[in-house]
Amino acid sequence: MQDLATKFANMTIQSDFIFKKVMSRKRICKHLLEELLQIEIADINYIEAEKTLEPEYTSRGIRLDIIVADDKHTHYNLEMQVKNKKNPQSKAFVLPKRSRYYQALLDFDLLQAGQPYDLLPPTFIIFICIFDFFENGNYVYTFKKRCLEDLELELPDKATTMILNTKGTHGEISKDLKSFYDYVNNHIVTTDFTKQIDNEISYLKLDTKVRREYMLMEARLLDERREGIAEGKDVGLVEGEAIGLARGEAEHKLKVAKLMLAKGCYSLQEITELSGLSLADVEKLKKEV
Repeated sequence: MQDLATKFANMTIQSDFIFKKVMSRKRICKHLLEELLQIEIADINYIEAEKTLEPEYTSRGIRLDIIVADDKHTHYNLEMQVKNKKNPQSKAFVLPKRSRYYQALLDFDLLQAGQPYDLLPPTFIIFICIFDFFENGNYVYTFKKRCLEDLELELPDKATTMILNTKGTHGEISKDLKSFYDYVNNHIVTTDFTKQIDNEISYLKLDTKVRREYMLMEARLLDERREGIAEGKDVGLVEGEAIGLARGEAEHKLKVAKLMLAKGCYSLQEITELSGLSLADVEKLKKEV
């Protein structure tokens, strides 16, 4: 437990646990969004911190760090990304597909809540990266859907993905956002905003309830890792990886097909082509919806 205590004492905002706690402070999260988007936000509400989006047809889900909605019903998902991970099989970087996956499940969660697809609110998937994924030096990379034949023509689906590069050197960002980048990178306090963040982290580390929560979380993760290792030994490492990949692929196909059916604007043939499911499986899934 001493090692965990030391780890807790040394954690920075790059830690998922600390990031979630800091962004759970409304004044900090709201100001960060205002500085990033250069807008005024009257208020934000937390949908659920580190929410698990878990469609009904699978027992697994993904965990989103912070989901908030502002006074205009725009939804924001904030994620801290410390490592530029690759898929061990394909060797492809996972961040682009992760953004697509998060967007799909965030939309699906809104649809499950009874929101008609044509009234889906504006959404922002925001990754705060401690690396430059595109290696262009931009402070911010903002993505929306555009027509390849006419790049001035934008598809108004109101879905935006933003990849923040804390190592960036190009572009125009506000003083407070730049100071936030510096704080994330090097724990340097240069503005009142980063002073607020630094103070909040200090308070969190003195809070015995927060410390206990972290210890319990780490103990649970350790148990899960041990169970996974034991299960892998039982079925064999290679077989276990194959089973895991097959399950993950099947679950992904179902999620994509379910979301497309829920939107109601795709033909069965299109769903078959884009999801990878057979036509028979798509027809069966449609009957279950």
